[in-house]
Amino acid sequence: MSDAPKKVVLAYSGGLDTSIILKWLQTEYGCEVITFTADLGQGEELEPARQKAELLGIAPENIHIEDLREDFVRDFVFPMFRANALYEGLYLLGTSIARPLISKRLVELAHRHGADAVAHGATGKGNDQVRFELSAYALDPSIKVIAPWRLWNLTSRTKLIEFAEQNQIPIAKDKRGEAPFSVDANLLHTSSEGKALENPAEAAPDYVYQRTVNPEDAPDTPEFVEITFERGDAVAIDGQALSPATILTRLNELGGKHGIGRLDFVENRFVGMKSRGIYETPGGTILLEAHRGIEQITLDSGSGHLKDSLMPRYAELIYNGFWFSPEREMLQALIDKSQEHVSGTVRLKLYKGLATCVGRWSDQSLYSEAHVTFEDDAGAYDQKDAAGFIRLNALRLKLVANRNARNT
Repeated sequence: MSDAPKKVVLAYSGGLDTSIILKWLQTEYGCEVITFTADLGQGEELEPARQKAELLGIAPENIHIEDLREDFVRDFVFPMFRANALYEGLYLLGTSIARPLISKRLVELAHRHGADAVAHGATGKGNDQVRFELSAYALDPSIKVIAPWRLWNLTSRTKLIEFAEQNQIPIAKDKRGEAPFSVDANLLHTSSEGKALENPAEAAPDYVYQRTVNPEDAPDTPEFVEITFERGDAVAIDGQALSPATILTRLNELGGKHGIGRLDFVENRFVGMKSRGIYETPGGTILLEAHRGIEQITLDSGSGHLKDSLMPRYAELIYNGFWFSPEREMLQALIDKSQEHVSGTVRLKLYKGLATCVGRWSDQSLYSEAHVTFEDDAGAYDQKDAAGFIRLNALRLKLVANRNARNT
């Protein structure tokens, strides 16, 4: 076909589905394929992806496996956490925030190799196709994006297995049957959905949870941890300075041990349908509580309330795939401005599924014990001032009440 791509960079996991996509691209278009596999902290050995790509005929110089954990946390997770972003009030956006980074590297590799297209393995029913493609087009308006799940006729697990067998693609034994659920993982979270989880009336089986112990089985003794922030970003745990990815890794270990960060959630996908997912975000849940804690004493009410009012819109932009949009960048500038004095340390209690802020202190604190004390404040606050304050705020309410009385 005349418009067929000649060289494609594929987001490649090394699993069965993306291996099938790799071979399909070769057979369908006769094109050269470059594979890109990102280590975002999913906890899997990635060398098998290299071996699988070589087995499928990819030249070594066209196989890219990159450790992007620090980039992921520093440039994507941390900026998002400065906003305290939660989609629909609950979801910490673990899958959503990984897609723009993958797309960025796909486009960069396409430019390096002179490729005219990138490809992904997201299906036509989910959000990821939108996230991958909006990001790619924002970074390179001329790039071609190939989404095989929207193009091919391999519409069932049986057909996929048949294609794999016909093309000598290795198939793991557990892939021949129906997988009990689908998993996406990175350093921020684990997401499980589909199959055994599709009925939202049924409790998720215990075996779904992979990063966290059951809170009921967590230690009976609480554990305390101190997280230090500078300008809204975590920089140290218990006084030890650590890199962004190392901080999140350590918090994941603590949160998983105490059963923190589980979420059973029915969400509204951008494409219109509802879906049920089981999310585990142990370190992120601790980090959110800690960041909220340090903001409590370092942000004034106007800044904090404005941030909170904008957060749902910011979270929705990330969920819907608009990380590289002008409006997300505008909101980020506002959020980052608010974090100039969000520095200090928070002490948290980890116990039976909960991360609770129990102490916070900062050189940038706005908290004034002299003003708020129940004891003698030595003239710091004149309580008589409140009378005029209340009268002025009540004036509008009185006028409305008088009007309503006249109309009855």
